[in-house]
Amino acid sequence: MGEDDRIKLEPGWKEALREEFEKPYMKVLADFLRHEKASGKVIYPPGPLIFNALNTTPLDQVKVVIIGQDPYHGPGQAHGLCFSVQPGVPAPPSLQNIFKELKRDLNIDVPSHGYLQHWAEQGVLLLNTSLTVERANAGSHAKAGWQPFTDKVIEVVSAECPNVVFLLWGAHAQSKQRLIDPKKHLILKSAHPSPLSAHRGFLGNGHFSRCNKFLEQHGVKPVDWQLPASASAEPVA
Repeated sequence: MGEDDRIKLEPGWKEALREEFEKPYMKVLADFLRHEKASGKVIYPPGPLIFNALNTTPLDQVKVVIIGQDPYHGPGQAHGLCFSVQPGVPAPPSLQNIFKELKRDLNIDVPSHGYLQHWAEQGVLLLNTSLTVERANAGSHAKAGWQPFTDKVIEVVSAECPNVVFLLWGAHAQSKQRLIDPKKHLILKSAHPSPLSAHRGFLGNGHFSRCNKFLEQHGVKPVDWQLPASASAEPVA
């Protein structure tokens, strides 16, 4: 992972994170992932999609950041965008609650799929703080070394991008507030959309309309939160 020519990354991100890939912890992380795979463990998302959030949302286009925790750990779900699932996979409970709040807040009909590529392509960085997970083992890579890397991603957005909206849902996402300059950006916080907490402040938070209002006030095109009627992508096993 530390070899520059092996890092397939959008050029803006690659330049901004170049020094990070050369740090010792990234070699430890790469060795860990290789060892896990060699021992027969299934890791999600597939290798080419680990950096999908960065490759789909170039650094110079970021206008919203949604912070998740780690990838979904079921077959065919994760594809490198937080809360999003691959086409043909039912929307998990947290994503269903996100769609409920979109319906309540902006009267956007609940889509038939949970593939959030359309958001990412508009400048919504869908960032998990751990970029990999072992199958059927939630949080299994939380201490593998991703946190310094994804913290740096958040710091880079805060430093280099103007007028970004950060949506911090739940305690884990809110722990990253220390990395964000509140004088430059809008930070919106609420409970997590999980069924365990959504009724304690996520449903009814109005974050999607508040986000778009802030963007418009700063001359930035608002996000079209309405997903296409059908999801189309090559599913990755």
